[in-house]
Amino acid sequence: MVKETMSNEDQAAPSADNHSSTFSTIRNKQRRGEVYQEYRLEKAKRKSSIRKARAKEEAANPEKRAERLAKNVPKTLENTREHDETYVEDGDEEVEEEEEQDEFAQYFNGQSPKVLLTTSKIASKASKSFATDLLTVFPNSRYVRRGKYPIEKIIEYCNNREFTDIVVIHEDHKQPFALTIFHLPEGPTAHFKLSSITLMKDIEGRGKSKRTPPELILNNFTTRLGHTVGRFFAALFPQVPQFEERQVATFHNQRDFIFFRRHRYAFRSGEKADLQEIGPRFTLKLKWLQKGPYDPKHGEYEWVFQSKMATSRRRFFL
Repeated sequence: MVKETMSNEDQAAPSADNHSSTFSTIRNKQRRGEVYQEYRLEKAKRKSSIRKARAKEEAANPEKRAERLAKNVPKTLENTREHDETYVEDGDEEVEEEEEQDEFAQYFNGQSPKVLLTTSKIASKASKSFATDLLTVFPNSRYVRRGKYPIEKIIEYCNNREFTDIVVIHEDHKQPFALTIFHLPEGPTAHFKLSSITLMKDIEGRGKSKRTPPELILNNFTTRLGHTVGRFFAALFPQVPQFEERQVATFHNQRDFIFFRRHRYAFRSGEKADLQEIGPRFTLKLKWLQKGPYDPKHGEYEWVFQSKMATSRRRFFL
């Protein structure tokens, strides 16, 4: 039996500069693992000593810590996104003037919304369950069975009864897959892809819901289109300047995916409060936005997503 021997080069621990090439030259698997562990230990000790020295230096000079943290900003898809000409800065006077006269202005001046919820013509149990959960989300809402009525008849029905919005749950293969929101009477209309639904009953340890106006949080709607979509959601909820309830509803936009979550404040002591999830959870992605009254044939579309628009992972529209 022939025993394999290792050269001095194989037995030597690699340095930080040439560790990759040195590991590949060690043919004995056990020795290669030992050398790699020695290298990792040495590297950890080196990092630890650097951190300790830096902490000691920054303790004596706090300005250096502040300077380091200001420079040490991780790169993400959000903070390296492509520049968008429609990006809205805080306090943009032109945008504020437009919003004072847009289709949603009356709801920010005190008018209470009235929402009708319905489904596809033949609704499955999954769609009805999701509609039941949405009824608890929008305080002044009502569910109406769709039947065989076309959407034009439903819009006419709602206009005659002073409904301000219609939310239609679309389904495919007996599962909800899209959401269309019609703002009445003059539009606009928005169509969203719907995914990642978790019903209230499936959330472990969920809190109890009440059909009271929640505190509303809209995160990261930063472009002109994003502002419109954010105001679209806000117009579904009564405006409550003096908020006293314990519920909070959040629409969080991240990379053009809109995540919805609903929580209640759970007061554990006199000073601290935790958030207890109520549900439901779901994710929306805008597919198109039509201006004016709903007209599928001749309506003017303000924005329509097309696959050719996805030119980069860092290009976002909301």
